[in-house]
Amino acid sequence: MTAIPDKSRSSIPPVGFVRVRGAREHNLKNIDVEIPRDALVVFTGVSGSGKSSLAFGTLYAEAQRRYFESVAPYARRLIEQVGVPEVDAIEGLPPAVALQQQRGTPGARSSVGSVTTLSSLVRMLYSRTGSYPPKQPMLFAEDFSPNTVQGACPTCHGLGRVYEVTEKSMVPDDSLTIRERAIAAWPPAWHGQNLRDILVTLGYDVDTPWRDLPKKDRDWILFTDDQPTVPVYAGLTPKETRAALRRKDEPSYQGTFTGARRYVLHTFANTQSALMKKRVSQYMVGNECPNCHGKRLKKEALSVTFAGLDIAEFSQLALSGLAGMLEPIARGEWREQGKTPAGEGGVLSRRAMQNAVDKRIASGGSAHKASPDVRRTPNLSEEKRLAAQRIAAELLERLSTLIDLGLGYLALDRSTPTLSSGELQRLRLATQLSSQLFGVVYVLDEPSAGLHPADGEALYRALQALKAAGNSLFVVEHDLQMMRRADWLVDVGPAAGEAGGHVVYSGPPEGLAKIEASQTRRHLFAESAQVDHTPRKAAGWLRLANITRNNLHQLDVAFPVGCLTAVTGVSGSGKSSLVSQALPELVASRLGRPIESPDDDEQNPLLAITAAPTGGHIADGMDAIRRLVCVDQKPIGRTPRSNLATYTGLFDHVRKLFAETPSARKRRYSAGRFSFNVAQGRCPTCEGEGFVSVELLFLPSVYAPCTTCHGTRYHASTLEITWREKNIADVLNLTVDAACSFFEDEAGVMRSLVALRDIGLGYLRLGQPATELSGGEAQRIKLATELQRAQRGDTLYVLDEPTTGLHPADVDSLMMQLQGLVDSGNTVVLVEHDMRVAVQSDWVIDVGPGAGAAGGTIVASGTPREVARHADSQTAVYLRSLVVT
Repeated sequence: MTAIPDKSRSSIPPVGFVRVRGAREHNLKNIDVEIPRDALVVFTGVSGSGKSSLAFGTLYAEAQRRYFESVAPYARRLIEQVGVPEVDAIEGLPPAVALQQQRGTPGARSSVGSVTTLSSLVRMLYSRTGSYPPKQPMLFAEDFSPNTVQGACPTCHGLGRVYEVTEKSMVPDDSLTIRERAIAAWPPAWHGQNLRDILVTLGYDVDTPWRDLPKKDRDWILFTDDQPTVPVYAGLTPKETRAALRRKDEPSYQGTFTGARRYVLHTFANTQSALMKKRVSQYMVGNECPNCHGKRLKKEALSVTFAGLDIAEFSQLALSGLAGMLEPIARGEWREQGKTPAGEGGVLSRRAMQNAVDKRIASGGSAHKASPDVRRTPNLSEEKRLAAQRIAAELLERLSTLIDLGLGYLALDRSTPTLSSGELQRLRLATQLSSQLFGVVYVLDEPSAGLHPADGEALYRALQALKAAGNSLFVVEHDLQMMRRADWLVDVGPAAGEAGGHVVYSGPPEGLAKIEASQTRRHLFAESAQVDHTPRKAAGWLRLANITRNNLHQLDVAFPVGCLTAVTGVSGSGKSSLVSQALPELVASRLGRPIESPDDDEQNPLLAITAAPTGGHIADGMDAIRRLVCVDQKPIGRTPRSNLATYTGLFDHVRKLFAETPSARKRRYSAGRFSFNVAQGRCPTCEGEGFVSVELLFLPSVYAPCTTCHGTRYHASTLEITWREKNIADVLNLTVDAACSFFEDEAGVMRSLVALRDIGLGYLRLGQPATELSGGEAQRIKLATELQRAQRGDTLYVLDEPTTGLHPADVDSLMMQLQGLVDSGNTVVLVEHDMRVAVQSDWVIDVGPGAGAAGGTIVASGTPREVARHADSQTAVYLRSLVVT
């Protein structure tokens, strides 16, 4: 390996630097580095090199730790804290704000408006300047929030939907008998059998088809709230049970009956098991709330209008449309012409408002609402117009930032879980731009993720605005254009995992050109950016017709079979609606295997987003598709017990190897003994976790290695079994690259290892917990798991931005694997913003031309060279420089 060069030094005085000494977080090799403040600093390096460990795990973690030292001990318990970094010293570090990549927050109650805090301004706008119906008392801002008791619709409690448990939902197949489990909503296994046995004792017929039972019996079994306790004779037939009752035989036990609806509702409300909650939620039928019609607010709030719109309608407008509506109001040119009849309402003067509050408190009431008899300013008063102008100007300023960042197609009520990680991070970035902080270090995690190159300009301007306000920007980034525009580059590597963790270079971007050890250098200073790729010819066409989904309306599109297709377009143009939603749903439906949504242990099933089904159909081409594989960036597991080895299946082979050793056979250890999830094999103290939590009251909890197993997770007797002089914990600690050498003659294990190595994940440890993996790493693990299977050549692979989180060197490795899939006769369709990927594709479908309502059409479709010549495509501009002419 090329020697790690010395760090470049700068003539900038040390007072302008953050100086790091002895950083050892994760794979960092005791590094020293100086990073300038008041600059745009980009941290680069291949995936797994250690750049995030330096930027987030060290710099941000230390800045947060120092901040918390100034916070009252009691308050520290209320704030989530990161750990204390392994570093000797950091000097010159200002306070830090982190904007990391993360998927949407669990609840559907979180929205664009709440993330950006714009909803608070909108509620104030309606409270103070809305047009009220005659004689209605003024409402305060919280009355316009569906997430407060004051504002939520009393019928649906702010959900917008009401849920009921019906006979059809609980008994989906009425041709079955009760014994045949016609009542699907009842619990499985013994508990369900218990309820059926109780019905036998109660004299109900459990062997007649459900539909033939008397309605009175059906209604009692499903809907009664009675809970009779009766003797149960387990294992006896109905006839034998009746005889035993007559004889008053001793029963097996006394059983208590629960009606099916009562069981569903009680379980949903009280269970601690996310799995059980999700199971019973499927028997709860949701419909639009008849009171608020899905708007989630009480009728008093919905009766207040602004510019003719109630607050729910206002929040459904695209941000760009909202800005256009607010512009004349902010200039003072507005005169309300709403749908609400003119009358009393609008803004209370400050004195009138205080009088109303004082009067309400004096009468023993709440200070929350003004009394109905308080005089208010008329709807069209000058006072109200001035207040509207002030609030509209504030809203407009905040909206302009969002629109500049390419998010104008979003609406305030857009639910957070439906946003991409890139969209969510840009929302938070826009919020920081309006905060007007000074002297802060902003640590950003790939802000260009999910951004079309056309949107990159706005992002760069936003970052420059933060810097100009007197802040420092530390950005972890793989985008070459962002690297070129940086004031300073910190290149970490030279490779990943154990082969990384060094500062290869720290200095102005142009200086990296001389550092041969840098993998970034080859791409940043390449002599030519052009990519020579000869597109494949289509073996057929998968044609979709009249597709309607989100902003796609009556769209016709054709995907070439046996080719690699890149779907491009600006953020919000409709790419994911087409590729990640409509395409797989229609294909899965034709294959007879509907797509199952992954479990989300944190999300209330009733708050899950219920998307409208895709409209349209597959017109042709399904005869060439026998299998569908969707590879997304959702986690491969939500706890440390799920890891690389268990997910890919290679751990099954490893455990069998250990179980077949003479010493294991002598002790009669099965393969299960070598799982840290099995009681016999795992450490009894930490129960296979490998660590114990130490509560420190006012300080964050400390996780220390288990003193019994010392972090190995296994029982001492399990660790006594070795295979080639390594125990099972030693094997889990191997990286993929090291494991390839260790298991080189074990075909069953090597199949998974080679796939992981070839896709660029050689630096990960076999036992790497799922919770430590990025979305991009999770996606590549899923892809590697698929690659190890035998290729049949008739599979459709659908990927959503597979290059997210990848260094250009890793993108090259990924593309080799994807091209290999196509060479095997498969079809690959991916959503992509990386133009280097698009130019290596066989076919490009460009969606747009704009975002939201301005998108949703096919702008151009053809080979990369053909799309590059298209005049109306925003993608064409960026393809031209890469296409070999």
